[in-house]
Amino acid sequence: MGTGGRYGLRPGKGNAEGVVAGKGNTDGVAATPTPTAASASCQYRCIECNQEAKELYRDYNHGVLKITICKSCQKPVDKYIEYDPVIILINAILCKAQAYRHILFNTKINMHGKLCIFCLLCEAYLRWWQLQDSNQNTDPDDFIRYAKEWDFYRMFAIASLEQAAFFTGIFTFLWVERPTTAKKKPDFILLLKALLLSSYGKLLLIPAVIWEHDYTSLCLRLIKVFVLTSNFQAIRVTLNISRKLSFLAIFSGLLVESTMVYFFQRMQWDVGSDCTIYKSQDF
Repeated sequence: MGTGGRYGLRPGKGNAEGVVAGKGNTDGVAATPTPTAASASCQYRCIECNQEAKELYRDYNHGVLKITICKSCQKPVDKYIEYDPVIILINAILCKAQAYRHILFNTKINMHGKLCIFCLLCEAYLRWWQLQDSNQNTDPDDFIRYAKEWDFYRMFAIASLEQAAFFTGIFTFLWVERPTTAKKKPDFILLLKALLLSSYGKLLLIPAVIWEHDYTSLCLRLIKVFVLTSNFQAIRVTLNISRKLSFLAIFSGLLVESTMVYFFQRMQWDVGSDCTIYKSQDF
């Protein structure tokens, strides 16, 4: 087995009886486990065909492991349990659906909130820096410094509201389309986690924080496109819907977010939005 596969798996609730989470512990493991109420629930997904599965692998005596074969597509349920985490990350960056299914359905990751806060802090700092760059003031007065500090907090609040508006537009569209497209009730909690995780592309703003003046508007546009592409793939994989509906959901989110940005601009607030950054850097 690879070093990255088994450490991130969800612990044994959905595995066959006798499969243990601890490495190398195979006491009392039977080759043909007896079905129980716990193992009857399907909490995993096949990364190829998205069908539910009861287990990812089966642990036999003497530490012999066998990857479970999907009954629907006759392929391994999750080949990534043998892969190194770096390979999985590369496949996720390439927006492969199989990698997204592995991360969202077959692993247990609880860093959604921390990742969201960190990305918002990076975005808020970049907006705050653009605001200070356009309004340079060399006055060392403490009041000016205090005002600049509150500008950062304001940029963080605005970035949070814009992201909330983006997610609201997505959820509203999917809720309206749910009666005609969903085969079963969609898991919006899982979708929210998927959207937060798929926004990891905003971490690319960290170089913008470090090398401020060397960052161009083209880089910011590319980061935005990458984040939207990741969100698109996360929606499609999580809800198992068509590309058309996923694209329309992203478009709805952008529409609501743009409306909020327009509202802030009408209120004569310096929001430091992407459009404002691009215009200031083009001149």
